[in-house]
Amino acid sequence: MSNDIYNNILNLVTESNNPASLDIDLKSVLEILHIINSEDKTVPYAVECEIPYIANAIDIIVNAFQNNGRLFYVGAGTSGRIGVLDASEIPPTFGTDINQVRGIIAGGHDAIYCAQEGAEDKEKQGAIDIIENGITVKDVVCGISASKRTPYVLGAIKKAKLLGAKTIYLTCSPRSEIDIDVDVMICPVVGPEVVRGSTRMKAGTAQKLVLNMITTTVMIQLGKVYNNMMVDLQMTSQKLVERSKSTIILATGVDYETASRYLDLANGHVKTAIVMILKNVNFDEAKVRLQRSNGFVRKALE
Repeated sequence: MSNDIYNNILNLVTESNNPASLDIDLKSVLEILHIINSEDKTVPYAVECEIPYIANAIDIIVNAFQNNGRLFYVGAGTSGRIGVLDASEIPPTFGTDINQVRGIIAGGHDAIYCAQEGAEDKEKQGAIDIIENGITVKDVVCGISASKRTPYVLGAIKKAKLLGAKTIYLTCSPRSEIDIDVDVMICPVVGPEVVRGSTRMKAGTAQKLVLNMITTTVMIQLGKVYNNMMVDLQMTSQKLVERSKSTIILATGVDYETASRYLDLANGHVKTAIVMILKNVNFDEAKVRLQRSNGFVRKALE
């Protein structure tokens, strides 16, 4: 490693030493837990400071989805796994196409389960993976890197930008220290980790919070939520079948048997069942109402 790279890494906020956890190896279990918990409490405040930038990112993604675009997360290590996790939860939760939100991780599929640490240093591979995923001008690519400098992620973002895609960068380094050409930069600065350099901790928590905010808000903006309930979920387990019925009950006030019957009549589609019940219409009429309202239940009920 050259001195330039060494100094670059050494000066990162995510690599600095945390005075709150000095001598943590001498502490009792309870003391260690209180230190970790106290540091974790700072994370939501760091995220709160970035809400205007998160909102800008959401506007870009909503526009992309409305024009048949996709969202790709790109990361390495913990950051990559958090992106893959968020992407994998969207189809069952909101009934989206499996390809609408995708996670790309340095080292490929194996890196989800087993660390492929050297993969993060391959900038050219980041660009190659963007090309292989067929990124176009319709898409959005969100790079995730706690330290800001991950070569694999930077390579992916640069290539996505050249291809005309919209780009977002999520990092836990200060905005003033970043010189990356993207459309939106999101920088929740959580400070040094309890265990120096272990960005799976506060940085990882911040990244998870931000991705939760992004995809949840995007899906609300696209009509995937009615009141505060998911109404496009996929019934892929018994738990989700029962959640679908309880959603219909809460939204309409019918009993369990009626909710079950309408869920069957609606071919397992919760929002269609809700419209059928509240507007006293058949399946076909409910579908027409939802199509005219772009999938928004409230508009379909007007």
